[in-house]
Amino acid sequence: MPLEPITITRREPGPQDVQIDIVYCGICHSDIHQVRSEWAGTLYPCVPGHEIVGRVSTVGAHVNKHKVGDLVGIGCIVDSCQHCEECGDGLENYCDGMVGTYNFPTPDAPGHTLGGYAQQIVVDERYVLQIRHPESQLAAVAPLLCAGITTYSPLRHWDARPGKKIGVVGIGGLGHMGIKLAHAMGAHVVAFTTSEAKRDAAIVLGANEVVVSNNAEEMSAHAKSFDLILNTVAAPHDINALLALLKRDGTMVLVGAPATPHPSPNVFNLISKRRSLAGSMIGGIPETQEMLDFCAKHGIVADIEMIRADEINEAYERMLKGDVKYRFVMDARSLD
Repeated sequence: MPLEPITITRREPGPQDVQIDIVYCGICHSDIHQVRSEWAGTLYPCVPGHEIVGRVSTVGAHVNKHKVGDLVGIGCIVDSCQHCEECGDGLENYCDGMVGTYNFPTPDAPGHTLGGYAQQIVVDERYVLQIRHPESQLAAVAPLLCAGITTYSPLRHWDARPGKKIGVVGIGGLGHMGIKLAHAMGAHVVAFTTSEAKRDAAIVLGANEVVVSNNAEEMSAHAKSFDLILNTVAAPHDINALLALLKRDGTMVLVGAPATPHPSPNVFNLISKRRSLAGSMIGGIPETQEMLDFCAKHGIVADIEMIRADEINEAYERMLKGDVKYRFVMDARSLD
């Protein structure tokens, strides 16, 4: 079912709310899964989009973190319970009461959240992020709100820094951000791809080395050598060959979300070297702000292709074919 224009109504801004005029919204692969009911529980009408950047147009009476005219972002979270251990630790992404930017229950009409493929959005100020990049980079900042934090959070948690050897599997929307961020953190970065044609592009992004993963000789040269492997691939694949590349106590963290499960890992790949297989999901609000500030400091943005709103269905089909380098961003002003 293709996407088509509809008219929606946002709530009036309350005392703690910020109203944002959306300028750009990134297109995430999870949007496709949700829109097409490939993940259970899609609620219609579905308005996707959780990589939102724009300008504050209205603030509530009690808002003190943002003012009219500010450049701001909204990522994957627009509410949480605000009293659990996870919220107290600034990890709202793991709160059982987290409310996603779209397709989550809300008192607002139509009963579930509606995302950023729209002209405006109203969000509690707690979940609004400051953007400190130059305005000229605003479109390329949008994917940082999902792709950026999805890769930044595990790199920070598993301590990417000089002296660490880190692999990034997949050179796509997530992977290209993982390479840029791990390089900026000072790690030795090895990019993994199934495509020889992506070798030069990975070096430009910041990889120190590139491995074509179906080349057995290139793979074996890195056996038992990685501190961390960031696996961004969202399609089911055999992860055992990658686990064998971890050193003792190394970790592979999965951040891609396939529509069907990966084949099971061989337990001996884990127990023989006390290796870990882990997962990570976006990041909390404080860490997302930290990521944006880090990227502003280091001049990091996503590599994007701009589209108009009426090109969204074509963009979805191109994403499914891997025909984008590396993220689509929709100009929300084309919704006029």
